[in-house]
Amino acid sequence: MATAVETLGKLERRITITFPLADVQTEVEKRLKVRARTAKAPGFRPGKVPLKMVAAQYGYQTESEVLNDKVGRAFSDAANENNLRVAGYPKIVPKAGDDVAEGSLAFDATFEIYPEVKIGELAGVEVEKVKAEVSEAEIDKTIEILRKQRVHYHVKGEQDAHGDGGADLSAQKTDRATVDFTGKIDGVEFPGGKADNYAFVLGEGRMLAEFEDATIGLKVGESKTFPLSFPADYHGKDVAGKTAEFTITLNKLEWAHVPVVDAEFAKSLGVADGDLGKMREDIKVNLEREVNGRVKAKNKDNVMDALIKVSELDVPQSLIAQDVERLAEMTRQDMTQRGMNVKEMPFPPELFNAQAERRVRLGLILADVVKANNLQATAEQVKAQVEDFAQSYEDPQQVLKYYFSDRRRIAEVEALVLEENVVNYVLGKAKVSEKLVPFDELMGNNAEA
Repeated sequence: MATAVETLGKLERRITITFPLADVQTEVEKRLKVRARTAKAPGFRPGKVPLKMVAAQYGYQTESEVLNDKVGRAFSDAANENNLRVAGYPKIVPKAGDDVAEGSLAFDATFEIYPEVKIGELAGVEVEKVKAEVSEAEIDKTIEILRKQRVHYHVKGEQDAHGDGGADLSAQKTDRATVDFTGKIDGVEFPGGKADNYAFVLGEGRMLAEFEDATIGLKVGESKTFPLSFPADYHGKDVAGKTAEFTITLNKLEWAHVPVVDAEFAKSLGVADGDLGKMREDIKVNLEREVNGRVKAKNKDNVMDALIKVSELDVPQSLIAQDVERLAEMTRQDMTQRGMNVKEMPFPPELFNAQAERRVRLGLILADVVKANNLQATAEQVKAQVEDFAQSYEDPQQVLKYYFSDRRRIAEVEALVLEENVVNYVLGKAKVSEKLVPFDELMGNNAEA
């Protein structure tokens, strides 16, 4: 069996594999004889089927198996002999013509190899390290958000344990209105322009401003007709940029009761004795955990960006193609879980190319940094990370069991620890500037709670 290696580009290589046809035929016959020992056919006892019949039934399949085995073994041996680190999967095609000796079979295996990674001097790299603080103001804002998440509604004007909503029985902001409405354009109703008993909260921006403005001030049983101009960029293309005439009738009006911050409120958040001090401390701990996670993620991104800038390498296209497929499949599964029908939905590779290229590039860089500086995740680090995950759950022991019972889950934790090791290593070498990031900016929430 003979092999030869050609250099086609920076990373692309080709191995030509050649071996005698007789070797294939001999191995095929050998395997067919083994199969014949248990082969079954009508009119014959098991193991007594003539070899010609076995060959007719299983010959093509057996020959394919032999060729795959021989080519695969030869390719692996040639790559090892030439110290080639193969990236991705080779593309193997049979050769024909005068280049192939009589009585021989030849195949070309084209593939890419892993690149050499050159990482520049980290001491000259500038990295911004962010930090954030959780103050009493953030705790107060979070409590307000939690209050509004627990809002419930009562019919306006009807007395109950929480009151009657006040003397004003007209629709106002924060009220929940239930209406019938009909919209017409040039006197003709249009799809989506009519609904019965449609409920929405005034002031949340769920409806167009003109619709909400027309609702405000109405009392139950009252109607109003008004013009409404759809924005030019409205999602409904059939009505975008057009003016409709709407008629609305208010069927029901409810006022919003937001719970007060008391012992019952604290109990609803899991504080068994209703202690408000414990409630605030629990909220602070959870906020700090969330802030720390986001700070770590931001700093990791900054370090990764810096490593990409200071590193030189050619990225194997085969690895990018594999990652594109993974990303597309992950997207497909996520959309399916959300109830979307993705069977006929196209997933063009270009949607994922940039993300896949960055992921592969970073993977190669990280592997080099880890190997060169012995930054592998230790068992102690992995255990500490899992224990940190477990702290936010009611039964930490179940979380520990969940991770340590599955090697794949532990591998995911190891990857996180490894990345953190790289981040800490780079931050220890680079020119680091610290920046205090406002809480709202870090959390991506600048709006009022």
